[in-house]
Amino acid sequence: MTMPSLYIPHGGGPCFFMDDPQGMWTGMERFLRDLPGLLPDRPCAILIVTGHWETEGFRLTGTVRPGLIFDYYGFPEHTYRLRYPAPGDPALAERAVALLRDAGLAAGVDPDRGLDHGAFVPLMIAFPDADIPVVEMSLDRGLDPLLAAQAGAALQPLRDEGVLIVGAGMSFHNMQAYRQAGAADPSRLFDDWLGAAVEGPAEGRAERLAGWAEAPAGRYAHPREEHLLPLMVAAGASQAPGKKIYGEPVLGTMISGFRFD
Repeated sequence: MTMPSLYIPHGGGPCFFMDDPQGMWTGMERFLRDLPGLLPDRPCAILIVTGHWETEGFRLTGTVRPGLIFDYYGFPEHTYRLRYPAPGDPALAERAVALLRDAGLAAGVDPDRGLDHGAFVPLMIAFPDADIPVVEMSLDRGLDPLLAAQAGAALQPLRDEGVLIVGAGMSFHNMQAYRQAGAADPSRLFDDWLGAAVEGPAEGRAERLAGWAEAPAGRYAHPREEHLLPLMVAAGASQAPGKKIYGEPVLGTMISGFRFD
């Protein structure tokens, strides 16, 4: 069964595992919890790329039992005791490296690294049983959107092998703008542009998305683009138009998620 590729929001730190009296994260948590129901079948494995791991070239976790990297700061003590004992998949990591190298991209396996919060936090909600093997892939530190799209295209064959390719980030990621009264309008402008770029024809999509910085409020939405680049990987892994599957205001800004068949 061919899996789609996805671009999903991963939330803010361990947000889904904290008190949320105002329901700020309720809608996003519901979306992530319902995610398996949007898939044609149970994935045999998950390959996830987040904005929290940058390397020279692309690297993939190759450990049998990846640990968790608590790369968030100032949160309640219990959020540093979260557990997600999903197995790794060294064979999948090697297969992905081979595909990337065949496409002329620098890639390798990291035998020791675990899963950062951009990976394990949303996966804990979407796949709480932790029984699907997970491999995380880094972003190339050059943050070239076309290179990220090329990596996605190289990995596309994995979808036919039952692997779910997930880009996890935030479609709006300006930490200084969250909760600011003036953020709503520019975030919506960028969100409208992003949706149109994703849902338009697949031909030329990589180039359209690569122009994100010139989009309305592009640099406002992403002062640094590491949380947008996982979208380029997910989009690159498909030759079909994308579809918006999630969208709501969070922290006063529009946040979206997309699916590619």
